[in-house]
Amino acid sequence: HVQLVESGGGSVQAGGSLRLSCAASLYIASSTCMAWFRQAPGKEREGVAAIYTGGGTPYYADSVKGRFTISQDNAKSTLNLQMNSLKPEDTAIYYCATDASIYPCTVDGIWSRWGQGTQVTVS
Repeated sequence: HVQLVESGGGSVQAGGSLRLSCAASLYIASSTCMAWFRQAPGKEREGVAAIYTGGGTPYYADSVKGRFTISQDNAKSTLNLQMNSLKPEDTAIYYCATDASIYPCTVDGIWSRWGQGTQVTVS
């Protein structure tokens, strides 16, 4: 089974930027939905963005539209999340996930593979 490992988290001041990456241990097929989720302390997990490896328009939650950009590097089986104009409310543990059965590709559905998460703190 594919394993996902996130990296790139850290602490940043409000207005700053971070770039998260999610490396997959196996090749990600061109018909797979990949996404970023986040969970803040005391809050439910929230879907942030999703992208279909076969192409199409990525999905973004309203809370991050215009600030976050999700992208994929198929050659490296890597999922990225560029986060700009960060706000304190973006503070959370960020997780990547993948599932080949979710279509249309949004953050809804039951995701089969998850990474361990990376902490993002915005002050």
